[in-house]
Amino acid sequence: MSSVLYDTPGPRARRRNVVYTIVFLAVLALAAWWVLDALNAKHQLDAEKWSPFVTDSEVWTTYLLPGLTETLKAAALSIVIALPLGAVLGIGRLSDHRWVRVPVGALVEFFRAIPVLLLMMFSSALYSQFTTVSSDFRPLYAVVTGLVLYNASVIAEVVRAGVLTLPRGQGDAAVALGMRKGQTMLYVLLPQAVTVMLPALVSQLVVIVKDTALGGALLGFGELLSQNRQITANYGANTIATLVVIALLYIVINFLLTTLASRLEKRLRRGRRSPSVTLPAQAGVTDVKSEAVSGA
Repeated sequence: MSSVLYDTPGPRARRRNVVYTIVFLAVLALAAWWVLDALNAKHQLDAEKWSPFVTDSEVWTTYLLPGLTETLKAAALSIVIALPLGAVLGIGRLSDHRWVRVPVGALVEFFRAIPVLLLMMFSSALYSQFTTVSSDFRPLYAVVTGLVLYNASVIAEVVRAGVLTLPRGQGDAAVALGMRKGQTMLYVLLPQAVTVMLPALVSQLVVIVKDTALGGALLGFGELLSQNRQITANYGANTIATLVVIALLYIVINFLLTTLASRLEKRLRRGRRSPSVTLPAQAGVTDVKSEAVSGA
């Protein structure tokens, strides 16, 4: 099927594409064989390297599940704090008042520019020097602080971009109905921008889950990936098997997160097709037809 950006390939192009596909699959199969052969030569595919994850429940109860719990705890705390904070910062960047817009913009750009690992390290040092947080909880505090500061600034830009993508008539129609700017943002612009922002927000939430591993690398945070060292030390240097199992756990977590977000997005899109929108009583108008707003 042809379009402006794509022309239907002819017979020669189709044959050429088939050849390219066969060559690519052959190269991919050769690379996979080479990797598996190298692992087998190092005895990383031996059954005893993989059997503990099936036969020994202590691998899960002592290492993997506690590590997974810490990962989910840090990610959940970071998400719960970063989402509303990022929304507030994004709205601040859209403010008509320069004394609000400029400082908020500087703050967002500052924390976006610093690698999240440095934010975690700085946070850990600050907690160590200026607070009484126990050393047992300091890695968790530092990881959550670094993730919140970085991801809130990124989410702020997502919110700002999502609101700016909406047609200008949305805000103008709300103002014509007597709504103040705060009410326009809260009841008209943000609900519609959520469906636009959701794919980017989900990607950022996945990043938060994965970035918890940075705390385990340098701060001693007992998250999922850091358990690799403990498992390989106690179960015969089965590094490859352990990393594969941990990677599968990350895949499952992020798949569940994206699936949940996809269902939420579909529900929000169905909600946008509802026949009416209820406005707050102080706006002076109730039950205004959504077609009047979207058609302005």
